[in-house]
Amino acid sequence: MHFAARLLPVIALAFGSGAHAADEYEKWPLLKSTFPSTGGGGITIKGYDPVITGGKCVTTFLAVEPGDNPNVYSNVAEFEAVPTQGGILCTNGKWRAFEGGASGTTPFRFFFKDGVFRAAE
Repeated sequence: MHFAARLLPVIALAFGSGAHAADEYEKWPLLKSTFPSTGGGGITIKGYDPVITGGKCVTTFLAVEPGDNPNVYSNVAEFEAVPTQGGILCTNGKWRAFEGGASGTTPFRFFFKDGVFRAAE
């Protein structure tokens, strides 16, 4: 099986649970550009730096395998930009690999207000 296809569930899980219980978006922790994938396997998500444009939240990012000579997979994620609580909630995300055809959805959500991105836990 092509590794990018096996990476699909890891990337999908990398973004968190997406639970929606009475969210107070301004209390979410700051979004970090580098964080461990919750999908396991030691995958690290790097370079997560979204922008909001044209009604979408968009970011490129890398999925990096562990080790001294890791495989690195380039991806792009796009979310709906929904005005709420005086900011923008980025939700209903879809991602795709630049190479290999892997793609999927993600429950990950993040919120932008006053120049700061915060991520759902």
